Amino acid sequence: MFLVLIVAATACAQAPELPEGADAQLVEGRDVWQARCATCHGPDGGGGTGPRLNEGRVLDRYPDAAEQATIIENGKGNMPSFSSVLTEEQIDAVIRYTREIL
Repeated sequence: MFLVLIVAATACAQAPELPEGADAQLVEGRDVWQARCATCHGPDGGGGTGPRLNEGRVLDRYPDAAEQATIIENGKGNMPSFSSVLTEEQIDAVIRYTREIL
């Protein structure tokens, strides 16, 4: 039942809008987030099977962006490694998106 509630809440969440005139890196970060991260962390970063990262929580969890990159690249716990799936540029873009937009 709890899993059903998580899935239902995640399905209702919307990804935040990018600011008008957002640069290509933020657009790429949003696209990577939606394709690779939103399934577990929620479209708006509100969590699900992965931890909540929105509303500044990503900055609390990972004050250093390099630490966040290491987690994305190598995985941690139930989170898979994305080093063979995403380029360094895509990882940088999704890190920027999570830190500035979510």
